[in-house]
Order: sequence, then structure tokens, then C-alpha cells
Amino acid sequence: MRTEPAYAKLNLTLDILGKRPDGYHDLRMVMQSIDLADQVTLSPREEPGIGVTADLPYLPRDGGNIAAKAAAAFFAQSGVPPVGLTIAIRKMIPVCAGMAGGSSDGAAVLRVLRDLYAPEMPMEQLEEIGALIGSDVPYCVRGGTALAEGRGEHLTALPPLPPCSLVVCKPACSISTPELFSLVRMKKLRCHPDTAGMLRALEDQDLERIARRIYNVFEDVLPRRYAEVFSIKSELLGMGAMAASMTGSGPTVFGVFRDRESAARAAESLSGQYAAVHLCRPI
Repeated sequence: MRTEPAYAKLNLTLDILGKRPDGYHDLRMVMQSIDLADQVTLSPREEPGIGVTADLPYLPRDGGNIAAKAAAAFFAQSGVPPVGLTIAIRKMIPVCAGMAGGSSDGAAVLRVLRDLYAPEMPMEQLEEIGALIGSDVPYCVRGGTALAEGRGEHLTALPPLPPCSLVVCKPACSISTPELFSLVRMKKLRCHPDTAGMLRALEDQDLERIARRIYNVFEDVLPRRYAEVFSIKSELLGMGAMAASMTGSGPTVFGVFRDRESAARAAESLSGQYAAVHLCRPI
């Protein structure tokens, strides 16, 4: 039996560069892992195939679960003979939150299987297997701070986010990623993140400049019925956040705080209004 943390991600920046011939969009994103994590446990079993258990009743228990897809892809692509597995998932990352919860579970499965059955496999090959499963999986295999381009599969390691505290808040609503992409009109996007400036600020380890460059273009196309996203942003900024932004396709919002005490007060205040509030740090 082996247990692996599956860390959530935040988008410090998210930019859409255009639509590709294959129907996907070209993205440019600065991604950051945080210490909010699911726990993924792999156990061998005698019967063949891959079974999934989870502590949330509505998560898929069959091959539709991204963790099961990851295991199947690993055996198909690595040449390692398939073994019977049970994958147990304990969820801490909110579901449908824009935090790559499912992708991080799949990535955790890939890391464990590589360590157990193919330790000589280069990490780049594992990321390539991850790309077959989902756009965020290659980044979740790697983690840390990284620039993700293309559909998210082209990764460049970046200097880490300087020490800070993060308050993560997910409202009760969920947002459809395909719906948001369908609303994107490249000529009408008013603002784009200063990704080059973000990279320089990370290189200089300047948290103030980093905070000023946090931006997600999806906020420009968010339908009015998701106004709660902007309310949470406003509350975080009013409670001392250096920056606040939606992550991924939302609806989760995060705030960056210089000190733990201010972040803890903000988290406590939001906890009175929202069920999914977490005080985190970057990793």
C-alpha cells in the first residue's frame, strides 16, 4: 500500500492566446501548487483491473474516474504488465473548483506507479503520459511553480512563489469550463496578464510585483450569474489581501496575504459565509 498527496493548483495568471485547429485553445499560465491536498492510496489486489473508492458518493468508481484512467494509461504506455489495483481517494480539494482536483489525483497515481514499477522512467515521459489523460495532468505530475503553455502540456519550471499565505474560498456554485471557453471572443478580451512581468517578478522574488500581476482572463467573460466570484474577491481585498483572483475556470477565488495572521482572520471571516474556505501556503 502506498499513499501519495495530490496537491491542488492555483493560477497566478491565465491567458488565452487563441483557438487552435484542433478545437482547443492555446493557453499561457503561471501555475502554483498549494498545500491543500487529496490523499490517494494505491493497494494491490488479486483480481485484475482497477477499482476506485472515494469518500464522496458522487465520484466515479469505474474507469471514468481520472485516477483509474491514469493507471490504465500508465500500464498501456510504459510497457509494465498491468496489475490489479484499488485506488482509494480521500478528497480535501473542492470538486469542480478550478483547482485541478481530479487531475492532481491522476497525477498522484502516475507518480506512485512510476516509483513502484518504472523508477528509471524520466519525469518528462510521465508528464507525456499525463497529457493523454487531461490538460492539467502534466503540470500536476510536476507541481511547484511553472509556466504552462499549449493546452497546458508544455512546462517550464520557474522560481518558487516567495513565502506568503493564501486564503482559498469556493462558493457553492459550479462553472462549466466548456461554457466559459465558448464565451471567449479573442478580439473582445479587454485585458491580458503581464506574464513576462510575472516571470521577472518571480525571478526577483518580489512578492509585491508578483501580486500586482495576478490575473485571469476568464473573469472578463464570466456571466453575471457568477457575481459571487467578484464579491469574494472584494472581501479578500478589503481584508488586506495583496491580490485576489479566480483560479482556472472557477469558481474558486484565492487571496494572497503577506502574513499568516491577516490571512487567518480573513479565512475565519469567510468561513461564516462559505463552507469551503482553506488557509494555505504555496509549495
